[in-house]
Amino acid sequence: MQKGKLLIIDDEERLRNLLARILQLEGHEVFTAANGKEGLRKLQQEYIHVVLSDVKLPDTDGITLSETIKKNYPSTEIIVLTAYGTINDGVKAIKAGAFDYITKGDDNEKIIPLVSKAMDKALLQQTVIELQSKLNDKFGFDRLIGRSTAISDVIKLAQKVALTDTTVLLLGETGTGKEIFAEAIHQASNRNTKSFVAVNCSAFTKDLLESELFGHKAGSFTGALKDKKGLFEEANGGTIFLDEIGELDHDLQAKLLRVLESQQFLKIGDIKPTQVNVRILAATNRNLQNEITEGHFRSDLFYRLSVFQITLPALRERKKDIKLLAEYFMQHFTLKVKKQINELSDEFVRKLEDYPWPGNIRELKNVIERAVILADTHILDETLLPYEIQQQQVKTGIPISAFDLSSVEKLHIQRVLNHTHGNRAEAAHLLNIGIATLYRKLKEYGLE
Repeated sequence: MQKGKLLIIDDEERLRNLLARILQLEGHEVFTAANGKEGLRKLQQEYIHVVLSDVKLPDTDGITLSETIKKNYPSTEIIVLTAYGTINDGVKAIKAGAFDYITKGDDNEKIIPLVSKAMDKALLQQTVIELQSKLNDKFGFDRLIGRSTAISDVIKLAQKVALTDTTVLLLGETGTGKEIFAEAIHQASNRNTKSFVAVNCSAFTKDLLESELFGHKAGSFTGALKDKKGLFEEANGGTIFLDEIGELDHDLQAKLLRVLESQQFLKIGDIKPTQVNVRILAATNRNLQNEITEGHFRSDLFYRLSVFQITLPALRERKKDIKLLAEYFMQHFTLKVKKQINELSDEFVRKLEDYPWPGNIRELKNVIERAVILADTHILDETLLPYEIQQQQVKTGIPISAFDLSSVEKLHIQRVLNHTHGNRAEAAHLLNIGIATLYRKLKEYGLE
């Protein structure tokens, strides 16, 4: 028998004390109350697993009390004590949410096994609640780090839409944390007990992605030896997150549109539609309006996906959060590599805040992991940063763009110099250019 906390509510003092003694001998922690009001007060003070309550109390009845307890403490189980001839009251109490009922006097030998069953159920429910809480901490909005206005406003939007079944389109540059936001929306929704399925639409060929998303019937193509359930079926009742939705093939866009409109789709090789109940979250770093103009993306699908748009800010737009994120990653990787590192130098932080972060949070995470691996002391200082971040004081002042060709070249040269620890001759060799060309480019980009 699992042990827990019990509350006995009965106005008969002798019976109340007898039951308390019996259950204490079984190892339970027992509380008592003489009426409903006192019992509810005990429930406010203690996390009670099982309540034993008389069906007739001076100030209420067991049926009303059961309803009140289950409403306010849904994981607490209730056993109603009935007198001979009032079994009907016990049945009514069960309908009101009680675990079971027992007749006083005649069923004494049944009390211990019945309490044991109720305790097992209550403790299981408590475990589920605790695990759900830990899951929410790991994947919910509490996981999103940042105090800047840019990120706070976005979180507020996401929290509001999470409570609905509305389709959400997450926009933003690569590395801004779109999948983490999608997970947080799922965990804050009423679908959080069901599956969250994430798929990167750019990671598969068109035919393979169709099979992954929708499944197929045996014999529908060479190698299809048995029926396969698709990711939409796996996510039934929950949420599916379609990352890089802008990469989706035109034929699959039409199929996805049907799912959005009817919650139905056809498996490859099937003639009967499959019905699902799935919330769709999508993300892209592309400008889908431009993709529509160029004929690469369906306008009708865009309007169905973008019922609610959330644009995640780039890291350079939320500089106040850089130190917080860096400290979080430092703690994470310090535990991972088993080092004693607990501080970021002021110059280290300044260099991070001055850098434009074309790779956003993902790039920052990689930089901190590298610094932790290289560190020999308890502090991360600027000497542990990549070459391109260390050289921030000599940059031209022109912000790096993730798409501008000259910015890409500049960043690549910086990374190669970092790899060669500043050896320009070796860097020129790796870049397959002459040393004079390298010096010219260093001057052009302000990297001398």
